[in-house]
Amino acid sequence: MPFSKKNRANTLSGVLLVALFSVAALHIAQTPQVAGLGISPLIIGIILGMFYANTLRNNLPQAWVPGIVFSGKRILRAAIILYGFHITFQQIAAVGAAGLGVSVIMLTSTFLLGTWVGMKVFKLDRDTAMLTASGSSVCGAAAVLATEPVLNARPYKSAIAVGTVVLFGTMAMFVYPALYSAGFFDMAPGVYGIYVGGTIHEVAQVVAAANATPGAVDNAVIVKMVRVMMIAPMLVILGLCISKKAAPGERRIPLVIPWFAVWFIIVSGLNSLHLLPSRLVGAIIDMDTFMLTMAMTALGMETSFKKFKEVGPAPFYQSLVMFAWLMIGGYLVTKAIVAVF
Repeated sequence: MPFSKKNRANTLSGVLLVALFSVAALHIAQTPQVAGLGISPLIIGIILGMFYANTLRNNLPQAWVPGIVFSGKRILRAAIILYGFHITFQQIAAVGAAGLGVSVIMLTSTFLLGTWVGMKVFKLDRDTAMLTASGSSVCGAAAVLATEPVLNARPYKSAIAVGTVVLFGTMAMFVYPALYSAGFFDMAPGVYGIYVGGTIHEVAQVVAAANATPGAVDNAVIVKMVRVMMIAPMLVILGLCISKKAAPGERRIPLVIPWFAVWFIIVSGLNSLHLLPSRLVGAIIDMDTFMLTMAMTALGMETSFKKFKEVGPAPFYQSLVMFAWLMIGGYLVTKAIVAVF
């Protein structure tokens, strides 16, 4: 057991190592140059972790590894639960039926399209295809992390999925404002905000893309938060589907209910009641960001570049298809939904 009397000190040493790297990631993310690009500490964390894994990892005492695994699994689930303090049910109501409709359609269609293209066209394994699809369809790196325990996927597959989020989310952050300014997106600023929030990967990337257009940021952030909240029902449905699907002659996979996703909704509901002081909620959100950064750093520490070579470029091709759908299909869906509501 990682925290048995015999192993406790070494496990805590592994957790402390991850925490130190995460502190560095937070400081780097706050520098003006990095903050201006809208790069979250989660992404910095996985980059630092991967750098360590592929350079100095052999110098890590093997007894510390359970601490890294604990950070990437247990701390992750606690962080996903606390992520509920980012959202309130009132925010969902504020965007109305149009924002909710765009969120539901784009999340569902992107996940299904991404999974099908990844597995059928580019011949990826189920876990890599679904992890990559979840990152594009919901909320980037945090969605990948939340989906990993439901699939019981290997850490390096999550790292590959996060890599695609970084690439195409960063592209969207610059491409969307440029195309809007050039007149390619024929929509009012508020509608553009719904479009951005419903189709771009990370929260920070959504803010950066919407900031270029006055009047778009509020709708963009709220719609993005609606997409974030939908990670919970998506994971529950995914767990049910995985438990029911088994090849002929194979033992049915036991039902996996992601209880952390259920608690995420409960915490969001609690946050909607505004029972806690705003300063306390802000402190919890800061702590949650640090915990998510620890989970990403631990994920990076378990990832070798050799695994990327084994998988090849297929996940990036899959993500390119989803990026095209999010940008073009998302534009058409947003225009249609707004016209109806």
